[in-house]
Amino acid sequence: MDMLDRDRLFVALTKPQMFLGVTYSFLIANVIVTTELFLIFKAFWVIVAALVIHAAGWVAHLYDPRIFDIWIVTSSRCPRVRNRSLWGCNSYSP
Repeated sequence: MDMLDRDRLFVALTKPQMFLGVTYSFLIANVIVTTELFLIFKAFWVIVAALVIHAAGWVAHLYDPRIFDIWIVTSSRCPRVRNRSLWGCNSYSP
């Protein structure tokens, strides 16, 4: 089983589609944020902001290629509960 985790073909077949080191969903989110910033501020420094956002996403995707998708699913399906400050995580029983 240990060889299966490190096999190049297994890793390549289970990895999501990437573009310039980030997933397509992160790339689309970056384009949307950058476009909105450009429409609000009408300045070309937004290109630098896009590169910084992309670099942060690239570093995060080095850790786990699906980190952005996992964050989206977790934030949409696991809302924070009232006693989160007490336990430091979502706990549905007191």
